[in-house]
Order: sequence, then C-alpha cells, then structure tokens
Amino acid sequence: MKSKTMFFCTECGNETPKWAGRCSACGAWNSIVEQPEQKKSLKIGKKPFNKTSVKLENITDLHGDEEIRFSTGMRELDRVLGGGAVKGSLVLVGGAPGIGKSTLMLQICKKLGEQFRVLYISGEESVHQLKLRAKRLQAESDSLYVLSETNLGDVIECVYEERPDVIIVDSIQTLYDEELNSPAGSVGQVKNCTMKLMQLAKEGNVTVFVIGHVNKDGFIAGPKVLEHMVDCVLYFEGEQHMAYRILRAAKNRFGATNEIGVFEMMDCGLREVEKPSEMLLSGRPEDAPGSCVTCVMEGARPVLAEIQALIAPSNANYPRRTCNGLDTNRASMLLAVLEKRGKLKVSQCDAFFNIIGGLTLDEPAADLATLVAIASSYLDKPIPAKLAAVGEVGLSGEVRSISHAQQRLGEVHRLGFTKCIIPAQQLDKLRTPKDLQLIPVKNVGQVLQLLVHDAL
Repeated sequence: MKSKTMFFCTECGNETPKWAGRCSACGAWNSIVEQPEQKKSLKIGKKPFNKTSVKLENITDLHGDEEIRFSTGMRELDRVLGGGAVKGSLVLVGGAPGIGKSTLMLQICKKLGEQFRVLYISGEESVHQLKLRAKRLQAESDSLYVLSETNLGDVIECVYEERPDVIIVDSIQTLYDEELNSPAGSVGQVKNCTMKLMQLAKEGNVTVFVIGHVNKDGFIAGPKVLEHMVDCVLYFEGEQHMAYRILRAAKNRFGATNEIGVFEMMDCGLREVEKPSEMLLSGRPEDAPGSCVTCVMEGARPVLAEIQALIAPSNANYPRRTCNGLDTNRASMLLAVLEKRGKLKVSQCDAFFNIIGGLTLDEPAADLATLVAIASSYLDKPIPAKLAAVGEVGLSGEVRSISHAQQRLGEVHRLGFTKCIIPAQQLDKLRTPKDLQLIPVKNVGQVLQLLVHDAL
C-alpha cells in the first residue's frame, strides 16, 4: 500500500493533505513542508504498552495535597515556572541558537543534583565538551550524569537502566527515531521524539526539560510544532550582542503565563537580575525629548520600562512606522488619536519607537507614556527624568483607568520618581506614596497643555 504524504506547517504544526504557499491556520508564508505519514508506534524502546492495564480513576479519590513542585535553584526560573518545576512534567525551552538555553539548563544541574539524579543528554556536544562547560559554569555535581547520544531508542534504554529524576535533552532537533525514515530535525522526527519523551515523563514521574532551537526562516521544525504537546513552553528572548536575556512563559499548565525572568549573560554564565526595573532604566539620559517611563505588570511583578519615540518630517508619500518592542497597530492608533484629538500633524512624519532592554509591551497601560513620548519628540519638549506615566488611551482621546494602579505607583516611588501622570478617575482611590506627586489627567488635551506650558 502506497504511503500517504502529509504536509506540515513548521510554524504552528498544522497538518494539511495539500501543499500551499501560505498556512491556513497561522498565516505564515513558505512554512509548509512535505512529510511522509508514518505509522504511529505504541512502544517506547522495548517496553510495550499493555492496553489491558488501563483503568479509570475517580477524580474525588485522588490526592492533590502532596507537594509535587521542587526548586530549580534559580528564583527567576522558578518564578516563570509558577513556583518551581513540577514532577512528571515536560518543559520546552525555546529560543534562537546561542541565546543561552544550554547555559541555563546546565547551571541548574548543580542545585538539582543536591536532591535528584540528573541526566544531561546532548546531541551537539561530546561528554568532554560538557565537562569543560560545566567546570566553567561551576555546575559539576556527583549526581549529574552526561550522555552524548542522538538515537532516541538508546537514550530511553539508558533512562530505564539509570532511573534519573530529571532529564535535560539538548536539543530535540538532534534526536532521531529509527522507526522513521526522515532525517533528524524534520517535523515528523521532532514530534515523534517529543511524544515519546512525554510518555516517558508521565509514566516514570520524571521531569524532562527539552531544548528547542528557533530560527527566523522557519524551515526547520522548531518549538512551534510542539507547543500543544508539552506542559510548559518557555522562550528565551534577547539580542546576542546584548548582555540581558528575558525568559517568559508562552504556555504553562501549572501556573501563570505572564511572568518573566531577567538574566544577565556573563563570563561565568547567567546571573539573575532580581530588580529588572533598575537594569532597564540604567543609562537613561536626563531631560531628553521623546523618552518617557511607564510601569507595566509582568505577572505579579511591576516593571518600569522606558519608551522612546522619534518623530521626524518625511519626504515620502507613505511615512515610515518602525516599532521595536511595541505593537505597530497600537502605535499607529496612538498617532491617529494624537493628530485627531491633539491637533498635532504627525501623519506626515516618520515615527520610530523603541522599548529599551528588549522588553515587549502589550498592555494598554503603556498607552499614555507612549503618547507623551510622541508629543515630546514632535514638540521637541524634554520630559523630566523623574516623571512616569501610566494609563490607557481611548479613541476619543480619553485617559482610562488601569489595573494594579497601587502596585505600579509603589514601584515608581521605589525607583526614586517624584511625579506620575495617572487617570483622573483613579486619584481618589489611590494611597499616594510619600514624596510622589500624582498628576491626574482626563484626556489627551490636558496632557498636551501640561507639556506645552512646561507644567510637568
């Protein structure tokens, strides 16, 4: 019987019987690749599933009060995981090559080795290379075992013999299953290997960390095709030429997905940044036009971020709109509001936006600070260095209330800011911190009046 050919999207994992230039599920272009359909096996190594052993359990009879979480030794990683790693979970750590995924995983091995048997499986490095890297990172432990292997069958046989508590796979693109004819790193191999690792984690109550590389072209199957299979998806973000890295959760079955962890890449490995606001604001110029500070909530943590805007006259028929860390549609909306409600002619100007430190702002509370930065750059009016702004801006130009306002003001005050622009309707509901002046505004017009008359 002739084998059926299927097509997969390397961005989202969507399956389709026909090839197309654009994925119908996620809209990505040139991401459909051909993959022969393989018969699914019910075996993991030499251990077959016994269908007669399957039994039902009543959820009320199960005990959920036992502690199944454990610390990884890094508070920032524990925060993103929701309080620590969960026994029997499968965690996917994704990011661009060289961003620091392997460094992070190897660093936690020393702390994990104090209470667990840890197996580090590498398909990219030899055991001697792992030894040198572990020595440099001071991650050596008597309970850390290393294995340089790419054959999934041999890996699982080793796991059955050694019975480790924690497994780290670096990386999933290097593993291959002999039952499939496709090469390592293909869509079928990546999905099949991850599925067997997931079954291994659930059956043996083993915590598995899987590293997956993401490239910009999307031609190699990366973590996108695995997100629905794993329990937790972590993404490492940041520019390779910058020292700071941000770890955020895109999916977490055992915790929140809006927490972030901040690290600094150093010669001896990754260092945790416990106060990211101070890091993100370091080196900020004083009294510079087009720069304003806001406070965003990353999970339960308030973080100060600097928003920069540059408005310059344009000679082109279509002015440029460039955003780094800010949603382009949101920025275009604020430009339109400022022109319509604030009477500033910004539609014929090039607009450039930048969020310092590699943060990505996606909550409406940053609208007011973005608008202040735009107006400051257009009018060439500097913003005081000790001024912050929080608030959502509507299409009518009104400034609307935000959530967690008291926590945001506490972080603003802790960092030494003396003034903060807030929505007027929240003034009576807030406890004003000492030495912090609150400036209530109702609409865009009031903000521009304060800026024009140097009343900020």
